[in-house]
Amino acid sequence: MTSSASEPGTTTAGTVPLVARTVPLDGTPGDLVDLLPADAPLAWVRAGDGIVGWGVAAEVTTSGADRFADAEAWWASLTSRAVVRDEVGLPGTGLVAFGSFAFADAPGASTLVVPRVVVGQRGGRRWLTTIGHDTIGSPALRLAEPPAAPTGLRFSGGGLADDAWQAAVADAVARIDAGELEKVVLARDVVAETDEPVDVRWPLRRLAAAYSSCWTFHVDGLFGATPEMLVRRERGLVTSRVLAGTIRRTGDDARDAGLAGELARSSKDLEEHEYAVRSVADALEPHCSSMNVPESPFVLHLPNVMHLATDVNGVVPDDAPTTSLGLAAALHPSAAVGGTPTPAATALIAELEGMARGRYAGPVGWMDATGDGEWGIALRSAEVVAPDPVTGRGRVRLFAGCGIVAGSDPAAELAESQAKLEPVRHALDA
Repeated sequence: MTSSASEPGTTTAGTVPLVARTVPLDGTPGDLVDLLPADAPLAWVRAGDGIVGWGVAAEVTTSGADRFADAEAWWASLTSRAVVRDEVGLPGTGLVAFGSFAFADAPGASTLVVPRVVVGQRGGRRWLTTIGHDTIGSPALRLAEPPAAPTGLRFSGGGLADDAWQAAVADAVARIDAGELEKVVLARDVVAETDEPVDVRWPLRRLAAAYSSCWTFHVDGLFGATPEMLVRRERGLVTSRVLAGTIRRTGDDARDAGLAGELARSSKDLEEHEYAVRSVADALEPHCSSMNVPESPFVLHLPNVMHLATDVNGVVPDDAPTTSLGLAAALHPSAAVGGTPTPAATALIAELEGMARGRYAGPVGWMDATGDGEWGIALRSAEVVAPDPVTGRGRVRLFAGCGIVAGSDPAAELAESQAKLEPVRHALDA
């Protein structure tokens, strides 16, 4: 585990207490994402509400099987010594950190970042949080210069070509039929190249506008618009939205209504969804004094696809020490992004996918000093990676995954993955 603080004259975030001050804002212009500067922006927004940040007051990088526990320990140490002056008292005010965690124990790094400036909005109320050491100034907020659109955009294959990925799906179905496991989620990647490095604010703005019902996020190069809330903890209430089972929309309302009915009756998709709901309920149950798990899912309509969805709710006892990040760690990886049973599924993912997921499908979100927060699953996402060392062209890895169960058809799963890649493809395009 490595940690740092960016304040001049300090060595680590733990040596000098942080001071955070939150004040109400009136008349701040523009959408939250329009305030973000080009340098290391952070974002978690949905339907205009959420938080954005920039600058680095403190950060930590963790890895391996203890990545969640190490990050929690660092955060607990940091918050125990922090001075917080919160004049607003809403979720996302006070001292907050944005985080993004690797899908697997190895390879991949995870991070928590405490920004210097946070602007938030909820229910028509806005606030400004400034974080630093000793004296804290109040920056003047203004709309940032618009980001430039990527040029020369082109896509190429990632770890596996289409035929090879379909063969991996067929292999997984054979393993399921043989009784080795019940479900596995196989992902694939596509690489986008551009003339110059991508300004991540360009796709962020487009995703926030086109997928307002999703959580648009960016942490340390990983960005996307996820429809899946892994876990929210807010003043004792816990919520997890489970998505599993997908069908592509046609754009014709009457036809899509019929497809929604087919999805709701599909034995294959209902089976996949049941695995995912069961894994979430089983993981949350030890941490909750009571739970509500609906008997049947609803159909969630997004601009490009429809999903079977279930909201699992629970109550955390007042004296429970588990933070929102701790709950995310207990839930990850759920059957929605890993499979069932988890050890067999994750082993098969490593064997068949032909790529490193990194932070794709890992928890992404934020947490405050009380342990409350929101953690989504980094789906419908992509990662800005280092430019090509020879050409200097910008590079972005796009990801999509599909739940494979008995009866899954490789060609149909490829088509589903292409539909799931569409949001980020479109967001990158000019």
